[in-house]
Amino acid sequence: MRIGVFDSGLGGIATLKDLIKYKPNNEYIYFGDTINLPYGEKTKEELKDYADKIINFLKEKEVDMIIIACGTISSNIYEEIKDSYGIPIYDIINPICNYLENKCHDVLLLATSMTIRSKVFKSKLEEKNIKVYDKECPMFVPIIEGKNKEDINKYIEEYLIDYKNRNIDLIIPGCTHYPLISKELENYLNVKVLDIGYIIASSLDIKDSKKGLEIYFSKIDDSLLENVKRIIGDTEIKLKKL
Repeated sequence: MRIGVFDSGLGGIATLKDLIKYKPNNEYIYFGDTINLPYGEKTKEELKDYADKIINFLKEKEVDMIIIACGTISSNIYEEIKDSYGIPIYDIINPICNYLENKCHDVLLLATSMTIRSKVFKSKLEEKNIKVYDKECPMFVPIIEGKNKEDINKYIEEYLIDYKNRNIDLIIPGCTHYPLISKELENYLNVKVLDIGYIIASSLDIKDSKKGLEIYFSKIDDSLLENVKRIIGDTEIKLKKL
């Protein structure tokens, strides 16, 4: 199958890496909207505009399905847009919540400001009888993307210090960027970070086809290239401006 995947940047690349790992025999077309990142502080109207342009771009690439590898879009506009394009579109929230049913009791949900404020992710987890602590972590994405050079550990302590003595079973990265700092999060709280890439990949019922990979960004620079190669391996990256 031809599978379209999109996000604002490197978070979706981490998800793409897991999709290729667990569902290797498919063609993947990825779009990272780096010119508009971070998505976590955007309005719903802006998110709809970005998503519309990217989905139509991926449809032009003749994909069979699209995966929104973005917690912010998944939590804020997915339900409004999922049936609007005549193609199967999947989010990251529903697979994660379905997977966690009967598997944990108390979780810490870390996500962007828009995701936390929407309360969608938290509500879906609570429907599974899971107690949810949630925390906005707005500085994580700029630091992970290299747009801010501050030490990530400074903000991990700032955001998570209040959860040091809580009885937490699991950390849920509600933003696909956050698995890129799983080790730092686990070291600080001594709590496992959920492998959301595996969950998203395993939730897909797809048939094997030929392998292929195309990676596009709306803005690209040397540091982005280096980060993508570090995450996914040395591969050709194509630039597509919307």
